[in-house]
Amino acid sequence: MSVVNIKEKFNLFDEHWSPKKIGELNGQQILLVKIKGEFVFHKHEDEDELFMVQKGVLEMHLKDKIVTIHEGEFFIVPKGVAHKPVAKEEVYILLFEPLSTKHTGDVVADITVETYESI
Repeated sequence: MSVVNIKEKFNLFDEHWSPKKIGELNGQQILLVKIKGEFVFHKHEDEDELFMVQKGVLEMHLKDKIVTIHEGEFFIVPKGVAHKPVAKEEVYILLFEPLSTKHTGDVVADITVETYESI
């Protein structure tokens, strides 16, 4: 057991769209990711996803609307809902999701990560 400093963990990597695992609990993984630009529209049939913005402003594009998430806020994308994260400027995000969640859900793309690096 040890204390995890999220700010220090964010300083360990620079790449975008490549989540880093910082912990696990009760079948969930805790991930950090830096994003900039647009991801792909995708969905997770069996898992909800929690996006907690640590720095910047995240736009979550859904089929019928755009949700804006600011620093200190989080948004849960329910299972089965198509979504596309968009960051006009660099955004730092903390993710909570089941261990079984695939990076790009039902879509395989050039940016798909199969295994998350632990930091």
